[in-house]
Amino acid sequence: MWKQKPSFRFEIDNFSEKKDIILSKTFVAGGCEWNLSAYPKGRVLADDHFSLYLDVANHTMLPTGWKRNVSFYFTLLNQSDKELCRSNIARCLVLDVKGTSWGFQKLFPLSKLQEKGVLEKDRLIIEVYINLIEADDGESRDVSEKQETVDINGFKVLASQVNLVRKIFSEHPDIAVGLKSKNQVLKTAYMNVLIGLINTLNKPSHNHSETELTKADSELSELEEVGFKLDWLKSKLEEVSLERKKADVYGNKVIQLEERVKNLEQMENKMKRKIVECFLERKKAKDDGSRVQTLEERVNYLEVVDSSTRMDSLTLKSKSGGVFLEKKKVDDADGSRFQQLEENVKNLEVIVSDLKVKLVEGKEKTSCDGFLLVDDDEVA
Repeated sequence: MWKQKPSFRFEIDNFSEKKDIILSKTFVAGGCEWNLSAYPKGRVLADDHFSLYLDVANHTMLPTGWKRNVSFYFTLLNQSDKELCRSNIARCLVLDVKGTSWGFQKLFPLSKLQEKGVLEKDRLIIEVYINLIEADDGESRDVSEKQETVDINGFKVLASQVNLVRKIFSEHPDIAVGLKSKNQVLKTAYMNVLIGLINTLNKPSHNHSETELTKADSELSELEEVGFKLDWLKSKLEEVSLERKKADVYGNKVIQLEERVKNLEQMENKMKRKIVECFLERKKAKDDGSRVQTLEERVNYLEVVDSSTRMDSLTLKSKSGGVFLEKKKVDDADGSRFQQLEENVKNLEVIVSDLKVKLVEGKEKTSCDGFLLVDDDEVA
């Protein structure tokens, strides 16, 4: 096995839910562009196994006669980077217009991937290790494109890249002294990767994504492995990565502050609602207090009326008793006066009886609020 970092790392989330082919993004290894194509339910005649292939990316745009002589292998890992499977090494495969991809139809049994606890959080991770032996882009049909290239220290570069490449060799003259490959196509591809890497790292740090920096680290390692001396560029990458981490920390702090502001605003709105509720409750209590006071006054009034009525009744009874005493004192001979007094007594008794009835009726009459009501006419 080669002692190197993976050329590309491909993470598939919610693996058990995938059914159709899964294509990775395009990545660069050995100065050439590649893709991975994964079959989560296997290919025809191998639907019980996970299938995985390495593809030459954008092969329809390559010049006539292109080819790639490559060796590679795959590893499958879970969320904890525990190795589940390692493929055999595909050695010295020639990929060209007749065959643009190569891989393993039966890489790993699906039944094992489906076992409980094998894929943590249902995530499958694929790593591919590529050793490019030879790359040939064939003959370009565009003659004008050939005429636009310039040779700088053995590298064929486009006219638009001349100033940058000259500056690179001026500041770092030994950058390519240890370059192992003498293949012109590979050298051009490596220089294009180097130029792209420099342009990436020259961007403002806050514009770098984590994926972009991971790719930059992989490309830098690859360039060093083929013989480029890039300590200065590695320092730049570390500096950019550190700035990115600081930006992430600052961004997280901003997010936390925004969350706190949001929570405080929610608390403020909640307190405002509570204040309004308390105000309404206080107003309601005040209104209810006035209402209770009014009803209490009405009850007190009725009690006074009831007491007055009782006093009138006692007075009438007293008068009635006096009438009877006078009746005893009258002379039997004065019959007409006795008869008159007797009628008066009867009338007084009727009046007392009526008052009692009205008093009872007054107590039984209630308002809609459950309190006694007495008509002024009846009291009078």
